[in-house]
Order: sequence, then C-alpha cells, then structure tokens
Amino acid sequence: MSTKSQKTFKHLEATNGAYKFNLKSSVFDGLTISFVLAVLVYLLLQPNEDELLLLGRNSSWYGVLFVLSMLASYFVNRQGIKTWGEKIFEPDYRKTHGEEVPMLKSFWGWQAVITMLISFAIGLRVTEFSFEKVLDRDGFQGAVRIFSELLRPNFEILPRAVVRMFETIFMAFIATAFAIPIAFVLSFFAAKNIMKHPLAFVFYLLLRTLLNITRSVEAFMWAIIFAVWVGIGPAAGMLALMIHSIASLAKQYSEIIESVGDGPIEGVLSCGANKLQTIWYAIVPQVVLPFISFTVYRWDINVRMATIVGFVGGGGIGKLLIAYQGQAQWKEVGCIFLVIAIVVWLLDQGSAYIREALK
Repeated sequence: MSTKSQKTFKHLEATNGAYKFNLKSSVFDGLTISFVLAVLVYLLLQPNEDELLLLGRNSSWYGVLFVLSMLASYFVNRQGIKTWGEKIFEPDYRKTHGEEVPMLKSFWGWQAVITMLISFAIGLRVTEFSFEKVLDRDGFQGAVRIFSELLRPNFEILPRAVVRMFETIFMAFIATAFAIPIAFVLSFFAAKNIMKHPLAFVFYLLLRTLLNITRSVEAFMWAIIFAVWVGIGPAAGMLALMIHSIASLAKQYSEIIESVGDGPIEGVLSCGANKLQTIWYAIVPQVVLPFISFTVYRWDINVRMATIVGFVGGGGIGKLLIAYQGQAQWKEVGCIFLVIAIVVWLLDQGSAYIREALK
C-alpha cells in the first residue's frame, strides 16, 4: 500500500465517516460569501464616496460577516452539502469515487456561478464601463486619428529604436540569468513537500510570504526604487526585472517541485539516501526540463516587461517610447511599436520551438 493510501485509510479510520472541520474550505467560503453579501449591500445602497470611506473606517462589520460566513460554511458541510470551498479543498480521504453531480445541479456549482456573476456586475460598475462611451463619436474620431498616425511610422528613428531594443533584450537576458540560480535554490525551501519538519515549515511560510510580497510589487515600482538607488538607466531596469524574476521563478519552480511523483523519492529513500541525496537524485531529474521551459518563458516575459520599466527610468526602448508619446509624435511611436512587435514575435516563436524541443 502506498504512503498516500495509508494516510487515506488512517483518516477514514479516525473520522469513522464523521465530518471534520476543514479550515481551508471554511476560510475560502467565508471570503467568497462575505464578499458577495458586502457587494450586494454596496449595489443596493449605492453609497457615495464619503459614505464608502465611512464604511471602510468602520470595517469591523466585515470581520463579523466573514466569521458568520465561515460558520455557515461549516454547518452546511456538516449536513452533507458540499460548498465551493469544500469542492476545491476537499481532503483525499473524503473524496468519493461515485457518480459526480453536475455543476449546475450542485450547491457548490450555484455558489460559484452566483459569486462570478456578482463579481462581474460590480466590476462593470467599478470600471465605469459603458457602450455609450465606447461608441462616442468624438472619442472614436480621436482614436482613429491616432491609429492613422501609428500606421504611418516614421522610419527615420529606426536605427535609434533598434539600438534601444538591443539594450532592452540584454536587460531582460541579464536579469533572467542572475535570477535563475537564486530562484533555483530558494524554490526547494519554498516547496511544501520538502519543508515538512515543523521548524522547516515555519521557514517555508515566511519565505513564501516574502516571495508573494516581492512578486506583488510590479517591476516598474522596483524600477523607480532602483532608479533612485543606482541612477536612471538600464542598470535600474535590469535590477528591477531581476528582483521580480527571482520571486516569480522561485514560486513557479517550487510548484513544479511540489507536483513531482512519489515513486522515485520512495525508491531513493529505500536505499538509505539522506535529504540532500533525495533532492538531487529523485527530485532534480524530474524538474529540470519544466524548469528550463519556464525559464525560457520568463525571459520572453522580461523582454515585454522591460518596455514598461523604461517608462520610469529603467532604460531601454521604453524610455524612448515615453519621450515620443509625451510629445504626441505618433508616427515615431508607430515605428517603436513596430520594432517591439517584431522582436516580441520573434522571441515568442523562438521560445515556443525551444519549449517544444524540451518535451
């Protein structure tokens, strides 16, 4: 019997069919249900900005709503009715192998659909989307004028744009190259199936939190920080992309590590291997090719992000683009757009062939 099967049997034996509190499920349901209810209140009351700020300051009501939603989720699940959170975070030992109930005939399915519809409704309201604005004649004519200029690029600036594009490509390349070894090492400490010891698990939680915080700060914000630190130019852009790439790659690498097969690991452990040997001989061979594939894709992403960091002093073609855009020189902007589009297309095709070859 495999390790997973043994754990499932032990859980079934311990619970004797009774429902046990599922924290992940209840938290997920608590967040979604309280969100839906709060949005419904917002849609019904339609508060102005001052009233909305007042609601934000007195946010304890949302905490109470969240706790009540968690409790409601727990009691519903105890009655044998599967909620959306229970569907997503249902433990292996609780899953049944019988006939699956269709989504729209289940409680969790309608819970998911209603949550999505209400999210869509509030999204339309918050973004102030309106077909009337899209079809406005004056606005449409202004957009047509800009597009007509963009489609007649001024190729006199082509040499300058190509030089800046090379700068952008190498910014992305060096950022990715520096990020790879750091992300590779961190990924093993950010993988839950490796960091099982209580102290190791605490370190895992702290590291994942740090990576998520770092990744949540967009690259152009890091570019602003590094532009002050090392000065405006490609070095600031490269460092910004490197920091963001480390966090993103470490997360992607760790998720690949968490999905490796248990067979090779159990085989190596049965031969008396220690922790480091198990990682090197049982896990690394399984993750090398996916790591390379994700790394190539990350370089592709960094080339596109390098254009954005140039807007805030990160160097590269973005710096040239913001200069011409600020002066409404749309023909020059059109030439830069053409160079970016060609390079991104070439990189996309090249990375696609590389990823295909690695399969």
